[in-house]
Formats: sequence, C-alpha cells, structure tokens
Amino acid sequence: MSSAETLYIPVAEGVQLAATSFGKARNPVVILMHGAGQTRYSWRNAGQYLAEAGWHAVTVDIRGHGDSDWAADGNYSVDTLVADLLAVVRHFADASEVKPVLVGASLGGICGMLAQGEAASEIFRSMVLVDITPRIDNEGVARIIEFMSRYQSGFASVEEAAVAVGAYQSHRHRDASSSDSSPQEVIRTESNQTESNKAESPRATNASGLKKNLRLADDGRYYWHWDPRLMQHIGTIDEHFYLRQRHAAANLTLPVLLIRGQQSEIVSRESVEEFLLLVPHAEFQDIADAAHMVAGDNNDIFAQSVLKFIGEAKR
Repeated sequence: MSSAETLYIPVAEGVQLAATSFGKARNPVVILMHGAGQTRYSWRNAGQYLAEAGWHAVTVDIRGHGDSDWAADGNYSVDTLVADLLAVVRHFADASEVKPVLVGASLGGICGMLAQGEAASEIFRSMVLVDITPRIDNEGVARIIEFMSRYQSGFASVEEAAVAVGAYQSHRHRDASSSDSSPQEVIRTESNQTESNKAESPRATNASGLKKNLRLADDGRYYWHWDPRLMQHIGTIDEHFYLRQRHAAANLTLPVLLIRGQQSEIVSRESVEEFLLLVPHAEFQDIADAAHMVAGDNNDIFAQSVLKFIGEAKR
C-alpha cells in the first residue's frame, strides 16, 4: 500500500490548499479535484489505486473546503478557483517537466475545462471529466441550494447529519427514477458557474465517513466542512456562462475522457451527446449503478476506467 502525505500548497496571498499525496513524488502527477460541498477524502481510494499503479496522485481540497484555507474576502468565484488550480499545476511543474493529468468531478471538472479551454497552450497531458458537461439542469440546482441552505445552523451530532442526508438522498433517488436530470449546485461568478453536493446513498449514509465532511465548532455543533459564504456564489447557471463552458470545451485538443454515472442526477444523455459533438475526439464511459458521485458510488470501476485511460495517454 502506498503511503499518504499531507501537503499545503500556496495558491494566493493568505490561501493554502490542503492536499493528500499518494505515491512517489518522482512519478507522473495526477491532480484530483472534487466538487462543491465535498472534500479531498472522496478521492482517497482512487488516489491509492493510482499510486499503486505508478502514478503520483494528489487529491486537493478546493479553497473554502475541507482543510484548505477559507477566503478572507469570501471570494469563491469560478475565476478565482480556476486561478487556484493553475497555481497547483505550477507547484508541481517546478518539480517535473511532465504535464500533470487532471481528474475533475463536477466543480473540479468545470475549473479544469475552463483552465485548459481558455489557455493559450496545453496545461494538462490529459483530462478526465467526472459527471460534468457544460449543460446542466437548473431545477436540480434549486433543489441542491434548498438542501444546503436548510442546515446553516448545523447539527447536534454526526448522526443527526446522517439522518438529514439520508432523507434528502431518499427524495433525490425518487426524483431520479422519473427524470434523467437532477440536483446540482451552481457556483456563480459575474456570469455563473456550477456544481453539486453529494453525500453517500440514503441507506449507506455512514456516520464515520460523513464526519470527514463536517467540522465541530466551538458551540458544540457540527457544520458542513465548507465556508458558508460559498452560498453567496450559488445560483442558477445563465446563458452567458453556459456559452463560456461550451467555448472552452470546443477548444480542448488534449486527450479527454468523460465519465458519467448511468443514474446521474446531473448529466443527461442529451448533455453527453452535446459534449461529444463539441469534443469529437473525447472518449466516453457510462458507469452502471453509479450516480453523480461516481468515484464514491462505484469506486473500483471508476478507478479502473481512469487508470486505463491515463495509462494509454501516458504512452
């Protein structure tokens, strides 16, 4: 089993991002970026799997999430998060001339798509987008926002948080059975931006696992492990930002793999087809029995899919 090391990567004045490094630093780097409302722990198994296959896997907490610093000014715009990602890339470029691979889920994927699609040259050697495309469902966005806003006062215990997540997930799965699209959180800039908050499935909501997404405050209550000011940047995605993402996607020339959970609440088959028209060289895989948080829902198949793709890209 590969050892894990905690890193703190400076990305801006007063802001460091927490990361976990799996594998040997001399190996080619894979950067794994989670979605909004999540933490780097969602990638733990995938990071270990990639490290054992000879990669240097680095799972990163986005600013305002997990153990990363919160923004003093409350700035969580998509442009700021893209700048953070570019700073992470530069950090590893100092130690290696080989470009890193990016694996980005939801918000992490959006940041990667914009970072590369709006750059003058290739930043990454290849990219894996996990259950994210330029087009998403705004009705699902509203449901996510309502859930995230409902518990701003925190929870009396981890178990209470698990019950709340389980109730939400039960409702989400009922909705998913009758619709191909669903909940998604959206991060706004002056235009807008997207993302989703996902916990474990209702029956499998594990209190010990959930604790990684909670912080115990001085008042004795548990709060989500992200800055509540993030909510100030959340809204529905507008046409301008959708077109910005489309343009960035159409500019991608590096190897791209889009992975979708077959039961995704976020990405419909129509959205996938639109993406593949924008990026005709992209590969696509639908993973059965998985929803939006593909890495958590079907981790072994997910990790194998990523490794097969980036292994081919490495050669």
